[in-house]
Amino acid sequence: MRAADLFLRLFLHLQYVLWYTHNMMFSKKKVMTKKKKISPVLIFFLTLGGILLVGLSGLLFLSLQTGKRGVQQAWNTGADENGGQDGSGQDNLEGKDNAEGKTPLHSLWEMIPEKQAAAEEEEEKEPYADILRDPEYMAANRIYEKKSSEDGRVTLCFAGDILFDDEYAVMAKLKNRGGAIENGISEALISEMRAADIMMINNEFPYTNRGTPTEGKTYTFRADTDTVHYLDDLGVDLVSLANNHCYDFGETGLLDTLDTLQQDGIPYAGAGRNLEEAAAPVYFISGGMKIGFLSATQIERLDNPDTKGATEGAAGVFRCWNPEKLLAVTEETRKNCDFLVVYIHWGTENVAEADWAQLDQAPKIAQAGADLIIGDHPHCLQGIQYFGETPVFYSLGNFWFNSKTLDTCLLKVTLTDSRIESMTFIPAVQSGCYTSLAEGEEGQRVISYMNSLSTGVFIGSDGSINRQE
Repeated sequence: MRAADLFLRLFLHLQYVLWYTHNMMFSKKKVMTKKKKISPVLIFFLTLGGILLVGLSGLLFLSLQTGKRGVQQAWNTGADENGGQDGSGQDNLEGKDNAEGKTPLHSLWEMIPEKQAAAEEEEEKEPYADILRDPEYMAANRIYEKKSSEDGRVTLCFAGDILFDDEYAVMAKLKNRGGAIENGISEALISEMRAADIMMINNEFPYTNRGTPTEGKTYTFRADTDTVHYLDDLGVDLVSLANNHCYDFGETGLLDTLDTLQQDGIPYAGAGRNLEEAAAPVYFISGGMKIGFLSATQIERLDNPDTKGATEGAAGVFRCWNPEKLLAVTEETRKNCDFLVVYIHWGTENVAEADWAQLDQAPKIAQAGADLIIGDHPHCLQGIQYFGETPVFYSLGNFWFNSKTLDTCLLKVTLTDSRIESMTFIPAVQSGCYTSLAEGEEGQRVISYMNSLSTGVFIGSDGSINRQE
């Protein structure tokens, strides 16, 4: 109802009441003559009526002004999803609502409390709804949406090194067996990987058909760009490129790798076209949580390494032999997410014990804000240790990398309310260019071995990882 209509109705109703009251009181009495004074009773009621009319008008005016401000505020902040502006830049809510048979502008203010309650409920249900509605912002800030399999709970899964190079044993065997990834990695492990909400591995090679191998380097890897589909087959959501092989075919090979992963829709961390990109985190919004991922490498520990570190103007990896940059990025990234994973290439090859550099950097990275630290590079398993509330898995070892017989694993981490709810060590064995789930006595052997390497934790027979004081 418009303000003018409401005002007129109130006035007419009040006028009728006054007229009816006067007639009832004086119809049976004498009639007033021109010389007689106006009845005091009539004056009283007229005065009272005027006061009431002025009061109601004031209240109506204030209510309408408050309502207009509420509607305008809602429109300006985008609360009214049906609002808009016409070509003149003026608000055009009323016309759009009326065209759809909805409540007109002059009454929208009555709905503001309900709209605000609905917005608050939506915000509580999905804290990052505003980000998810802005694909340009997400793309610019490397933010990805991943639906969780269970509301309020997110499962992360991690594996170590993989290799898709056609000239090495694992791929040669895979092709001889038919080419499907299930012929290289058991279906039981693949099922675990695909079941995870977010799956991450170390991509220890470039995807390229070009470039020149690094001179003097013993092992140089590369994979045909078409092999990237194996990541999809494994359910991989994110790869680390911060390692000592993604630059094996120079800048050309690295740039081809970045392009290949982007074209396939696989996010990457730890390398880039410049230092800003290489050091940039990747975020996933899943289960109402914003989870950040960083990746960096200590390898190689030389003044002029074969694997070039990214600079402001050149492509390369995010190096952290000098950890100050990594620590600063870790601290800043943690401010922008609910949970932070740092995946780091470090340690000494084929050595099961963490070296001095790992032991030096791990507590610093934890203190800077990492909620979980995952390591690789040694090509074998290394133990687990806590620094504060942050678990450190020094090395996940090879996952599917060469022909050696090696113990390996998948690590499953479940998050609830932005904290670790549980962690599970899934034992596996790489043997004969095939990686399989370790079950029964073999599984218990791998678990026992991992317990012997770890400090302050105990892995149960079911793979559950429990902290011990």
